[in-house]
Amino acid sequence: MFIEQLSIFLENRPGKLKGIADALKENQINIISLGLSDTTDYGIARMIVSDSAKAKQVLLEKGYTAVLTPVLVVELQQEVGALSRIMDTLSAKGLNLEYMYALVTGKEGGAMVVKTSDQARTYQTLKDAGMKMFSEEELNDLKK
Repeated sequence: MFIEQLSIFLENRPGKLKGIADALKENQINIISLGLSDTTDYGIARMIVSDSAKAKQVLLEKGYTAVLTPVLVVELQQEVGALSRIMDTLSAKGLNLEYMYALVTGKEGGAMVVKTSDQARTYQTLKDAGMKMFSEEELNDLKK
């Protein structure tokens, strides 16, 4: 149930993210979700894309540093306290959240892309708590 996230390291300069977006567009790769963090000199773009292996190869060929990382995509109910429930579930098992970012799943739905200190335990913990996690196929169906 893990999704391959594409992480791209880039200089924090005008046009760098545009170059990534253009390269993916030219290769018919859809960006499903994007998180961006930066410092003064560099940034990390974390993406869920329609074809992670192809995207990584395309970006490597363009000279970017890109890696694939397994993440979980957890459904986020559109109600007060939904994110707190996910955090409570992880915290109760001592799982450290390394990062997360949002993903729109439909008109009324959302999800969180989650990376923790122990992804296998996180998956089992969330599953045992009855939380839905999206598969790669389900995410690719979102664009249809």
